[in-house]
Amino acid sequence: MTGKPDEYYIKETLNGNVNAYAFLVKRYNYMVFTLAVRIIKNREDAEEIAQDVFIKGYRNLANFKGDSKFSTWIYKIAYYASLDKLKSNKRQVNAENIDVIKGAYLEDSHNSDSELHDNERKNIINQALLKLSEEDKVIVTLYYFEELPVKEIVIVVGLSEDNVKVKLFRARKKLAELLKNVIEINTIDL
Repeated sequence: MTGKPDEYYIKETLNGNVNAYAFLVKRYNYMVFTLAVRIIKNREDAEEIAQDVFIKGYRNLANFKGDSKFSTWIYKIAYYASLDKLKSNKRQVNAENIDVIKGAYLEDSHNSDSELHDNERKNIINQALLKLSEEDKVIVTLYYFEELPVKEIVIVVGLSEDNVKVKLFRARKKLAELLKNVIEINTIDL
């Protein structure tokens, strides 16, 4: 049952097979959590949001029209739930490095020098991402880390396609500038 498309599990769930929804949760839980933690910057809140998103998704599954992919629909719920949590917190939370959160998912490397270099590079990229606006972080995350096409990002964030492309372009440009500065500083320090 694990290799079946989302539509199968949606139909099964709507026909009363509650266990079928668990496959959708398993399939998209990590992606929803990652999106939430990028916005909220707090692991516990992101876990809570992920749970709430799937509960809300289950309760509203009958309203899923299938105009977009299920993943896009659930991302949209996660995006707005994360923004709502951010607004309700109204406090700055210490940022967590996403790679620390993903620790269990990272593969062990046999070459410690390479692993150290990769971890340092990921840390630098994550620090640069934290300097982007919330909306830009989400767009970059969806495009590069979750590999969603622009048309799906449009649905998730509720902006026009042109606006998403412009924000993506500007975010890439800002990231490049931030990373250029870090690389120059690290080169000088060596």
